[in-house]
Amino acid sequence: MQYEGKKLRYELKHYLHPFDHQSLRVRLNTLLHRDRNSVSEEGYHIRSLYFDDLNNNALYEKNYGIMKRKKYRIRIYNQSDHAIKLERKSKFGDMICKESASLSREEYDQIMAGDVVFLLKRKEPLLHQFYYGIKVHGLSPKVIVDYTREAYIYPLGDVRVTFDKGLAAVINTQDIFNSHAVPMYVFREPREILEVKYTGFLPSFIRELLDFHGSLRTAISKYVLCRHFMKEHQHL
Repeated sequence: MQYEGKKLRYELKHYLHPFDHQSLRVRLNTLLHRDRNSVSEEGYHIRSLYFDDLNNNALYEKNYGIMKRKKYRIRIYNQSDHAIKLERKSKFGDMICKESASLSREEYDQIMAGDVVFLLKRKEPLLHQFYYGIKVHGLSPKVIVDYTREAYIYPLGDVRVTFDKGLAAVINTQDIFNSHAVPMYVFREPREILEVKYTGFLPSFIRELLDFHGSLRTAISKYVLCRHFMKEHQHL
């Protein structure tokens, strides 16, 4: 399915207890393939720097249940600058679209220093729109979101099942490469986030597999959770 020329995927989210995750892991390992980015049994580390505008629209639109919304972030994997991505995640009801463009470490440093003119010299429309978001709407860094992701894929339906573990907000810096970054766990009780993304259809055996614990779908935003955590702990 497409919207405004963009490929859309369904996204389902559930909270999950780690005990249920261990049970699911055994089943998934026999039926699905591990994501190629995995570096261990636990998966791989994700660190994302989220941006919001002067009015914090990305934060409040989620809280108010606005059906069409978007977020910008810069993302790295396993705390390395080997692959740096600027991403825009757009949501249309229950469907999402993710666009991305690669950045060099030098370009990342320029963005953090407020020197963003180079974005207009790149060919990707996403970078041009990010530039105007900064200049016109006041996009600026808000919070770093940390977690470990264990991911599985299934080709039919372009299915991706992920377990996001150890969700944390970095409380002392907005630099994703700061070696002294201090992440603090957001959840007080043991809790993980199960996400299921697919295009077109979700094979019935996967749906049945993931429905065994009877949990209900819920609206979850790691960005919003971390912003609220920061506010509660007066680290805004």
